[in-house]
Amino acid sequence: MRFYLLLISVFVFGISTAQKATISGVVTDLSFNNEAISYASVSVKGTSIGALTDDNGKYSLELNSGNYTLVFSFVGYDTIEVPVSLKSGERKILNQGLKSDGITIDEIVIEVVQNREKESALLVEQQKAVEIKQNIGAQELSRKGVGDVATAVAKTSGVSKQEGSGNVYVRGLGDRYNSTTMNGLPLPSNDPEKKNIDLNLFSTDIVEYISIDKVYSAKNFGDFAGGNVDISSKNYKGDGMFEISLGSRVNTNAVEKNNQFFLQDGPNYFGFSDYGVPNNPVHSFNFNNSLTPQNEAPFGGNLGLKVGKSFDIGQTGRLSLFATASFDNGFEYREGINQNVSAQGAKIKSFNQERFAYKTNTTGMFNANYKINENHKISYNSLFINSSDQTRDIFAGFIRDIAENDNGLVQRGTYTKNTVFINQLLGNHNISEKTTLDWGTSYNTTTGDMPDRTQNILKYSDDFNGYVLAQNTITDNHRYYQSLKEDEIAANLALSRKFGTDDKGKLTVGYNGRFKKRDFEAVQFNFRIIGSELTTVLDPNNLNTFFNQQNFENGLFSIETFTGQNVTPQTYNGDQTIHSGFANLEYKLSDKLSGIVGLRYEKVEQTVKWRTQLSSSPEGNTFDRNEFLPSLVLKYELNEKQNLRFGASKTYTLPQFKERAMFIYEEVTEGKRGNPYLRPSENYNADFKWEMFPKDGELISVTVFGKYILDPINEVTIASSSNDISWVNIGDSGYAYGAELEVRKNLFDIEGDYTNRLSAGLNVSYLKTHQEIDIEKVQRETEGTLNINITDETSSFTGASDLLFNADLSYIKQWRNEAEIMATVAYSYYSDKLYALGIETKGNLVDRGMGTLDFILKTKVDKNIGFDFSAKNILNPEFRRVQENASGYVNALTYKRGAFFSLGMTYTF
Repeated sequence: MRFYLLLISVFVFGISTAQKATISGVVTDLSFNNEAISYASVSVKGTSIGALTDDNGKYSLELNSGNYTLVFSFVGYDTIEVPVSLKSGERKILNQGLKSDGITIDEIVIEVVQNREKESALLVEQQKAVEIKQNIGAQELSRKGVGDVATAVAKTSGVSKQEGSGNVYVRGLGDRYNSTTMNGLPLPSNDPEKKNIDLNLFSTDIVEYISIDKVYSAKNFGDFAGGNVDISSKNYKGDGMFEISLGSRVNTNAVEKNNQFFLQDGPNYFGFSDYGVPNNPVHSFNFNNSLTPQNEAPFGGNLGLKVGKSFDIGQTGRLSLFATASFDNGFEYREGINQNVSAQGAKIKSFNQERFAYKTNTTGMFNANYKINENHKISYNSLFINSSDQTRDIFAGFIRDIAENDNGLVQRGTYTKNTVFINQLLGNHNISEKTTLDWGTSYNTTTGDMPDRTQNILKYSDDFNGYVLAQNTITDNHRYYQSLKEDEIAANLALSRKFGTDDKGKLTVGYNGRFKKRDFEAVQFNFRIIGSELTTVLDPNNLNTFFNQQNFENGLFSIETFTGQNVTPQTYNGDQTIHSGFANLEYKLSDKLSGIVGLRYEKVEQTVKWRTQLSSSPEGNTFDRNEFLPSLVLKYELNEKQNLRFGASKTYTLPQFKERAMFIYEEVTEGKRGNPYLRPSENYNADFKWEMFPKDGELISVTVFGKYILDPINEVTIASSSNDISWVNIGDSGYAYGAELEVRKNLFDIEGDYTNRLSAGLNVSYLKTHQEIDIEKVQRETEGTLNINITDETSSFTGASDLLFNADLSYIKQWRNEAEIMATVAYSYYSDKLYALGIETKGNLVDRGMGTLDFILKTKVDKNIGFDFSAKNILNPEFRRVQENASGYVNALTYKRGAFFSLGMTYTF
């Protein structure tokens, strides 16, 4: 703490101002009306000192007194060398014009946007592109204090994030309707129930920028309706850097439970584990972990390292290397209501729930970019992520048929560990002035393990003055093991050829392949308690006194799986093959009107096989589809600052492996099972957008959109004795429509050599969704195996909010020696959204609207030392999920997450 105070004091009370000289100016385009050139290079010959010009072509260098040669360069322009002489304390102005060497403007534009970390550069790219796109770069992520990709995506218009997870909804459409890629290549899922990888896993340290495509293009895979999130990995271009960061993090709720913060035994501090199903588990008690919870100090933190270096190879080659490694962890605590009630308000399960949580993330990335020459580039990316999520849940209250005097107690300890290993090789080749070849291939593997989930149910007995074990079925007390492994190979190939007068047209043809294989298995060991032992008083925090080898040998309990004494796990396996061919024709129809028309063909085959407690022998099924997917994008330039855009397309939505496998997964208050009759949906999409770019770094845009979906897939509760949840094609059709407004504005910007700016951002989305519910359709298409009794005949889409709102206000002030301060206040809000459809006259489950407020402060004392502070979820609103019964609303789930405070330091060598 004294070290932090010392460094902060250094920042507050002054920065060394050695008598150096400053040279600054503007770099302009002599071939084009002396317009400023953004991102031109200004370097000191014979040294590693240099800078890039900003959005207005400005640069500034601080040097010792002496004689130097400045080198001004930019791709497509002649390089200029200018000798200068500087005196101590001098402030010299040197403006320099560059002359084009004959390379076309289109080629120059491509190079301008290479620095895609900057907000302004991404806006330039958005303005000039024919495609309708939306990006968020590393600079904006840093300004808003965003630490993971899920939160980053939720800061863009029309996108929301599901509370407590990394699942995002794009224009009201959830996981199944979206897709995730990295550098244009698909990513595997880490969750057996999800299509997409959890975006919380990706630290923004590895990100150059994130692209959110909400308008379909034929170059993307057709399993798309809401949007595609593409993560562009960090691409280092400098001469050398080494950075170390260190920080601490606390949650106010967790700190209040200090000395009483208990987690289950087993996982280690770094989120790794090497245990699994024990030997001979049904004939002896050999489980690895104790049932006695372990006390933890709930203070988290982070440690990160970054290193980069570039090397010249020969006369034209350059190799750039970049690596980063980081570890961060954090503790959370929440408490509130968690209950399930009938339509009349009668309790089924009603608890006060406490959750103790501990999360870790270990990330390592390496990439190498080899520029052979101006025409040929090859890059390799490797990313390793290990994340863990450990929760200890305590449910106290009412359990029907077990503890109906509010004297029940359910204890569940859950530990999940996800490991993702991504490897990519990409190439870009200019075969001629008009022909370009781009290719990429990847091999990704992910494992998702849930080793040794524990659950025990007890009730308080007044007769015995203490807690005793409770047992309605033998599954009430169990230990559960789950393992998922998914391997995926993907390939992209695209050949582009320009044609026509002044290269007005471009034809791109290509191939995409995706080959995915998933293996999943789970086994649950149920403890059958001998009746007389259900009266033994136990300490809920020391159940080892009962569940041990001695009591097992004495016959006080037995251990069984779903097949009795057989340890054969429940399994399902999935194979999915997609071969795709596509063609895109881009053409400039006039000086103002451009368009892209595309057609994609996909051959899709998905096979699922399973052996579970619902089937006595291995079973499976396959579907095979041919998809023809047209797309159209038009762009009309009203003037140099305004565009009109239109997009239309057809896409489809695939069911996921687990949704079609006859497998049951049980939570405390619900169970889920697959539907082998589930089939894909078809989607028709349209967008119309107006956008204006008033000044550099500013944007105003309005978008209206609509989607029409045939055979929409929904998660519903089926009519059964256990009220399990499954997935069905709930009706013939559904639709979504809405509007988005986005504004980025510099409120004031004081001219000078250094930035002094107050800026604001705002995006608002309004959305309406509707779908028909056809009970007879579900029964008919599942051949009577699934019946639903939905309360209403129509509904909105699950996960869709009518209103989304994001706003931020940022102040940036820079000084000499690269010192700066950046402060941001950010607010986000979503309105009520449907969580699950009501059944048997019960109302829908609805998540109430909620807003969050964050404050982020980042400072740099000089070019080496920086400090970060953030305060998130400052308002600490209550999350409420209600059941909207006819007689009134009933709380189904409530809690407050608490506020999160973090303090960090970065040192760059």
